[in-house]
Parts: sequence; structure tokens; C-alpha cells
Amino acid sequence: MTAKSSDESQRMTMSLLPASDPPHTWRTKIKDSGHRRFLSYGMDFDTRAIVLTVDIQPEWDEAVKAGWVKNKEHVKAELARDFGERDLEMKIANFTAIESAPFSILSYHNALFHQVRRSFVIGSYYAALVSACALGERILNHLILDLRDQFRATPQYQKVARKESFDNWTAAIETLVAWDVLLPEAAGEFSALAHLRHRSIHFNPDTYTKLRDDALKAVLHLRKIIEVQFGSFTDAPWFIKGTSGHAFIAQAWEQKPFVKTFVLPTCQFMGPLFAIKFDAQHRAVFYDKDDYGDGDWTDEEFAENYNSRNPDDVVKPEAHSVVE
Repeated sequence: MTAKSSDESQRMTMSLLPASDPPHTWRTKIKDSGHRRFLSYGMDFDTRAIVLTVDIQPEWDEAVKAGWVKNKEHVKAELARDFGERDLEMKIANFTAIESAPFSILSYHNALFHQVRRSFVIGSYYAALVSACALGERILNHLILDLRDQFRATPQYQKVARKESFDNWTAAIETLVAWDVLLPEAAGEFSALAHLRHRSIHFNPDTYTKLRDDALKAVLHLRKIIEVQFGSFTDAPWFIKGTSGHAFIAQAWEQKPFVKTFVLPTCQFMGPLFAIKFDAQHRAVFYDKDDYGDGDWTDEEFAENYNSRNPDDVVKPEAHSVVE
């Protein structure tokens, strides 16, 4: 066997990385990084509302119709277990009104959003309204507090440098827009939620007469904020365009403060031939080729290699590296 050169023996590949290293630190460590991109796969979602709202069409095959009926009954049984049998029809109506839980990168707000959602489903409308507004404010605060040190050179920094929290939504939204952190649609949803917050948190007798309507609006505004700003399946500018089935981060966005702070830590650093397998707890386990070789692809070249990959070339989980 020919001895390896010193350069070869020092070549760092994915299988040699310590399991404790977070994926977003790999770019500077592994030699084939030019052929990899960050895969946004951290998701938290519940699409059962879609099942309940699909209308069974007369022209469908009878077996298909029967399958949808069975799925709907299964979801209703799950909701009865999750939320209780009492007033079940009201709970189902509320559950479908707020639509599916958003596809979202795993983040601090997901568990709290589920509490907001649950409050609305069971008919605790004031709790849902207030908590949706509070969670919106918490997300704004996280964005400013976690990112502000990266914007020290901006005119807005002095206004937010010393505060420990922010309850002026207009100032917070304007600051995040000026920093190119908030996407325009998310900023608009925050402004609409701010209007509900001011009208509902401060004393307003009209709140009693439109409680469910306002709570529904608040939950839907919050849902859209999470989906647009933190989702994996959106047209956000940090995603490579045109990849089929999965979302990857464009190289030019990797060092942008929002992406670097919130998105990359939830990503896997993958080549185009990666595979995903689910374990017994339904958790995603990632597998990938150990070494894609030297060189650098543009985002367009990566997308082409990913979209045109031969299924026979996709890694076999038992034969390739596990990405922790």
C-alpha cells in the first residue's frame, strides 16, 4: 500500500470531525466545503388542519374517498385526545380556523406558539389574544437583543444599545427593517399585531364583543410571522432558488447577522447526495458522502448537482457518515 502524503493524511473530512462540533462551524474545517451548502431542515409543524379542510370530490376513486374519510376521523380522534371531548365540534372549528402550525426552523418560540394555539382551540380567547401579543413582543426583543452587537456601526445602534427590553413595537420594527433583518411581509404582520396589542392590552370595552375575532387575527398574524421569517419553505432571499424538495442557504447570506445567528445553527452542512432516515422516535438522522473532493461550486452549480442527482448515487445510510 502506498503511504499517504502529509497533505493527504491531514485532509479533514466530515467523518473526522468531533460529534460535538455544531454543523455551522464545519465550513472552515473540512476540505470539500465548496461542494456543500447549509440545509435548512429544522422544522416544527402540524398539518392536521389541512386534512380536516380538504373537500372530498365526487369524481375521486372510491378507495381514495375512503382513505380521506379515514384520515379525517383519525385526526378528529387525535384532537379529542389532545383537547378533550367536551365541545369537540367547537374545538375542531377553532383548530381549522387557525390553519396548520407553520413550517419553522426549530427555535425558542415554537413551544410558546403551541401554547397560544392550544388556548385558542379550547376557547380561551383572551388568553390566546394576550399571549399571541406577548410572544410577538418576545420575538422582537430576541431579534434586537441577539443581533444588536453586530450592528454597532449603524445609526440605530445607539437607540437600542443599553435597553434590556423593548415595548415600543414601532421603534423595534423600524430598527429591524433598517438592519435588513425583518422581511417586508413579516414587518407588515408585526405592525398589524401591534395594532391588536395596543387595542387589547390597554383597556378597551370593545374587546369583549370581538374577543374571538381579535384572538383569531392575532394568532394568524403570529403564525404568518413565524412562517415567513423563520420558515424553511419560503421564498426568503437567503435560500438558493430552484432546489427541489429541500431548502439550502445561499453562500452570500451565510454571514448575514440574522442567518448566521438564527438559521445556520439549525442547519446541516450537506453535499448534494445526502440522505435522511428517521429513527424509532421519528427524529431525522442525516447521512452524507464523506468527501466530495476539492473545488468550489456556485449556488447555481450546487442546485444543478442536487436537482439532477441520480437516485442510485444517493448515499446509503448503512454505508456513509452519520451527521449528528
